[in-house]
Amino acid sequence: MRPYLPLKALRAFEASARHLSFTRAAEELCVTQAAVSHQVKLLEGQLRVPLFIRLPRGLMLTQEGELLLPVLESSFDQMAHTLDRLGESRYREVLNVGVVGTFAVGWLLPRLEDFQKKYPFVDLRLSTHNNRADLAAEGLDLAIRFGTGAWHGTAAQPLLPASLSVMCTPTIAARLTTPADVLGETWLRSYRADEWTEWLLVAGLSGSFPMAKSIVFDSSIAMVEAAIQGVGVALAPPLMFSRQLNSGALVQPFDTTVSLGGYWLTRLQTRTETHAMASFREWLLTAINADA
Repeated sequence: MRPYLPLKALRAFEASARHLSFTRAAEELCVTQAAVSHQVKLLEGQLRVPLFIRLPRGLMLTQEGELLLPVLESSFDQMAHTLDRLGESRYREVLNVGVVGTFAVGWLLPRLEDFQKKYPFVDLRLSTHNNRADLAAEGLDLAIRFGTGAWHGTAAQPLLPASLSVMCTPTIAARLTTPADVLGETWLRSYRADEWTEWLLVAGLSGSFPMAKSIVFDSSIAMVEAAIQGVGVALAPPLMFSRQLNSGALVQPFDTTVSLGGYWLTRLQTRTETHAMASFREWLLTAINADA
């Protein structure tokens, strides 16, 4: 059993001992000088030893006071640290978000610092995927993915359009005079076999197209990296690869674009929206509208 701990008196002594002044201790504790002096006297009476030598101008610790001060300082510091940690966990909310890699690298990551500053209570945990996300199985609160917004049992909110266009190195672009010239290049594409055909139709070509040599990627990031290495011509959303285009590593030889979907913020319809989920959604929409 612990003996009774006179916390008020101990706090008054600790502050007075650090400042060697009842007056300055009273200012720190937001009480009167008389109240601090009274609490210290009570503590000395309980311990039956003097803790201070009262001087005309200030205080001096006795041997007993010097023995007690470091113990109290350490104890109060540990209590303050523990309370801070408890306070942080109480107000922080974990948010698990799955993000298709293209959107994560091309749009989200450069803006994450802004989200952290505005919503410090959210403990954001990101995982990237190649556009296949199982919200329930992976324990995701939200998922950002590419498509038409039609996923069974899922509430979907549109974020950004993602029109696709041809991108390649300047060297390859020099060989592309008309859209039909891409038929002689290696196509870099996703698992969707129809995207190049759709782009060619929008570009004004009709009829059947000869099957060009192609490489299929499960990630647009890897596909565009292959384009930068000169492997072929990629069909990808320029909006997500603006840095590569601005640097000159890639060029967009034609203005023609084809829309086969967009980026959506999704959650299970059965999932109740938490404060953290709502904050992330609102931040996303505000940031996207600001860029528009």
